[in-house]
Amino acid sequence: MTTLEPTLTRLEQTIARRRAADPDASYVARLHAKGLAKIAQKVGEEAVESVIAAMTDDRQGLVGEAADLLFHLMVLLGAKDIPLAEVLAELDRREGTSGLAEKASRPL
Repeated sequence: MTTLEPTLTRLEQTIARRRAADPDASYVARLHAKGLAKIAQKVGEEAVESVIAAMTDDRQGLVGEAADLLFHLMVLLGAKDIPLAEVLAELDRREGTSGLAEKASRPL
């Protein structure tokens, strides 16, 4: 197990606990109260901000925005009841396969 997995597992558990919290006391609960569209919007915003930081050679900005992107993606996955383990299993399945070959194998 890498150090990445326990960090993301702890984050997943924290997000799950906070979904039912008071929206006035928890950002995760507030996002959930606003609905799936708002959560998805935040993922998109953080993705764009990550791209901007990368394109402006803002290393520290990219680190921060990437953390925000991972966080919001995990909030979205939790809202859709998709465990992180399922995403990791998909990455494991794709390991050793050319990205071009994997993409070509997908249905149109």
